[in-house]
Amino acid sequence: MTDRLKTKQLVRDFYHALDTALPDQMRDVMRRYCAPDLLWRGFHPFNEIIGAAEVATRFWVPLRHGLSRLQRRMDVFMAGRNSLTDEPQDWVCSMGHLMGLFDRAWLGIPPTGRMAFLRYCAFHRIQDGRIIETAMYFDIPHLMMQAGLNPFPPQTGAHLVQPGPMTHDGLMFDDRPDDEGKATLAAIEAMISDLGQWNSGLSLEDELARTWQDDMIWWGPAGIGATYTIERYARQHSGPFRAGFADRSKTKHICRMAEGSFGGFFGWPNFVATPTGGFMGMPATGKPGEFRVIDIYRRDGDRLAENWIFIDLLHFWKQQGLDVLKRSEQLNVLGNR
Repeated sequence: MTDRLKTKQLVRDFYHALDTALPDQMRDVMRRYCAPDLLWRGFHPFNEIIGAAEVATRFWVPLRHGLSRLQRRMDVFMAGRNSLTDEPQDWVCSMGHLMGLFDRAWLGIPPTGRMAFLRYCAFHRIQDGRIIETAMYFDIPHLMMQAGLNPFPPQTGAHLVQPGPMTHDGLMFDDRPDDEGKATLAAIEAMISDLGQWNSGLSLEDELARTWQDDMIWWGPAGIGATYTIERYARQHSGPFRAGFADRSKTKHICRMAEGSFGGFFGWPNFVATPTGGFMGMPATGKPGEFRVIDIYRRDGDRLAENWIFIDLLHFWKQQGLDVLKRSEQLNVLGNR
């Protein structure tokens, strides 16, 4: 068994143990598979948590209490070396939905008694047979909208439960040829080079066509939504986003990896930018804000075809002075009086 297969099997075993454990067993599962001083990064309001048992206490047990009969529905599973570090770092990534019955409130979001989907993506760093670092990003506003809440103004893209890859080949439980992963990483890095400058001298659509297939799909987070084709992506997200920000910092990632036709990255934060007005229908604040992001890509040929993106919009808007979760909870209290 290759080292990459061993890291994949470790995470698959971890997921099986975690997903089948009772809530009072989850701390033991975390201790069994993760380092005692595990560094875990999650979206607001969880942020950074240190310690395997603490992650179970603060995140997993309350989530399992809110969403009963929880099951993991993966669409992408891959592993690889971090291309950004000189020393070898082995990472495993999974993406999909956590689905359950929304039977009890979670984070102040009222239950529906119906099935609900929490979009998620997780990067796990493996060392000496343990998970020592995790970035697990999840789309809480997407869950809020399923519960009938409106955390943001109307979005420019489509709101829907997002499917996995069109090719249905994202679950790479076996190894894929290294050349395929290198080609995917090259396509991602070319896109990053264009994305990070905003001054290529080309029209936005011509710039995007250098690294994206014309029938690309951008599976964006709740509050922005999903878009299809370069023309609609430019109109419904990329153009408004660039127009709504100034002083964008350089891109900074913690991990960037690829396997087969899939790859991705995450940062903490990826970049900082100052809203000048219009983004998500909100006014300018003049306050720099952090963007914590995971991007997962599917390559087709020498260009990118699909992109699933997770943005911590709750954290970003809290930095701008709007605590979306707190406001939603206050409105629920007022509505129940």
